[in-house]
Amino acid sequence: MESPFRVFADRAVVVPEEPLGWSALLGMGAVVAAELVAGLALGWLVDRLAGTAPVFLLVGVLLGIAAAVTYTVVEFRKYLRN
Repeated sequence: MESPFRVFADRAVVVPEEPLGWSALLGMGAVVAAELVAGLALGWLVDRLAGTAPVFLLVGVLLGIAAAVTYTVVEFRKYLRN
């Protein structure tokens, strides 16, 4: 059996053995939603504890969006390298 690791540009990358299906897309959607909610919740909590305006709420949302975009790019690159 072949190893699931291949070397691309001097780094090991896990290459999925099955094509992108509904379950993988639903899993990615759930992770993206969780990252956005976590950024929102943490920003709200910091604002609440610090007694500030929605400054940290906006920062948390932006960090959640950045995390979601990064995760999506990393996951889709696994499928585009085949």
